[in-house]
Amino acid sequence: MATVSAPFARLGEVASAARPKVEVDDLDLALLHALAIDARQSQRALARQVEMSPPAVADRIARLERLGAIRGYRVDVDWSALGYPVVVYIAVTAAPGADLSEIITAIRALPEAQDMSVVTGGLDLLVRLRVRDHAHLRELLLAGIFQISGVQRTETFLSLADVEPDNFTAAMLARISQRRTHARDLNPPRKT
Repeated sequence: MATVSAPFARLGEVASAARPKVEVDDLDLALLHALAIDARQSQRALARQVEMSPPAVADRIARLERLGAIRGYRVDVDWSALGYPVVVYIAVTAAPGADLSEIITAIRALPEAQDMSVVTGGLDLLVRLRVRDHAHLRELLLAGIFQISGVQRTETFLSLADVEPDNFTAAMLARISQRRTHARDLNPPRKT
């Protein structure tokens, strides 16, 4: 374990980089919303929904991908159906002087680590794990997480149920569109 005076000094090496804000217009938001509802639909179907030509839609989507507003297209797997029904959250506290980036790298190497966040407060990381059962969790903790150099303390939280919105992305995009419309209604453009 490396001892460092600033435990977050190398965080930028292991954390996702913050992207600059992407300027989008109402058509971009409409395309993103349509993709959030069904990312598998054709560009022709998208073009009909937003009343644009398919080549114009293709150009817009390519621009949004290039700028990072669209990070990719993924399959949404039901992990319970594949034998990993248990969600566990592990709160990790690093030892004083530990290099947090080394702990993050070690946890990221665990296939069961679904995602993690560096957080403020009395702990350093919040890790979401997917495991088969109690025995799998025990094995993962004893042979994996507890063996990571620099981990001072952990606290384990067993998820009893996942409560997810129907479509978070679509709901947030709709909210952004509503706020823009409201702002335009309050501040109409001046005629010169």
